[in-house]
Amino acid sequence: MNIETLDLLREALPYIQRFKGKTFVIKFSGKVTEDKAVLISLAEELALLHQVGIRVCVIHGGGKQLTELAGKLGVVQTVIEGRRVTDDDTLELAKMIFRGKINTEILSALRHRGIHAVGLSGLDGGVIKAQRRPPKDVLNKQTGETETVDYGHVGDVVEVDARLIILLLENDYMPVISSLGADDEGKIYNINADTIASEIAVMLGAEKLVLLSDVNGIYLDPKDETSKIDRLSKADARAMIESGNATGGMIPKLENLISILERGVNSAHVISGTARNGILAEVFTDEGTGTMIVS
Repeated sequence: MNIETLDLLREALPYIQRFKGKTFVIKFSGKVTEDKAVLISLAEELALLHQVGIRVCVIHGGGKQLTELAGKLGVVQTVIEGRRVTDDDTLELAKMIFRGKINTEILSALRHRGIHAVGLSGLDGGVIKAQRRPPKDVLNKQTGETETVDYGHVGDVVEVDARLIILLLENDYMPVISSLGADDEGKIYNINADTIASEIAVMLGAEKLVLLSDVNGIYLDPKDETSKIDRLSKADARAMIESGNATGGMIPKLENLISILERGVNSAHVISGTARNGILAEVFTDEGTGTMIVS
């Protein structure tokens, strides 16, 4: 073991001591899970967090794989302002991809590292109570006209019942939850994985919410890598929105992260899901790797 490695261990020690017994909610995007080598690497990082006493709850989506399967089967997909319309056929594919393929592959990677993980969806144990998203008026930027959009089987989170998740975490299991939920009548909905991760993080009183993305943080200019923001306070994030420095898709992302910090989560992180050791660098080093937003 070289001196540099020993120095990294020394740097990590106070963070390990600080976070032992704390809960991290980590959200995977579909893009993160499609590459087997990346998934294996992430499983190793999660295993290390688990071994040093950090409770980890994983939430995952799978939009990329859903789109690919729909294309192979000829199921037309409609996406409006970044939101997928989920018709009957798309919901059937979502159930297969989210709760089946992706969930199982994450469990397999964790099993390889000796982690006792449990695959769930928001339906299991009634974890996610949802309701159908009502039709919404959306501005068509191409025509300049407002259209009423029915998103189909897309759900909004009404309530989170975290008892099953807490039971698993307290008994040294790692929950892996796919982004499906249901209402009291048992109707199944496709739900945004970021939303589920945020709501579960709040209900668990999580120390951290870590969003693994295809970008390594939040940028003032998405086209300029040097504009990445390393650390933000809630006040800084709100000022970015009010001043107009935050634009487009950055605005709802920042608003969501501000909200969860105000509701008790200690910090939120946006980091690359494909960078090797990205989670470990963000959690256990002073410099970090992505963007950290704190209360």
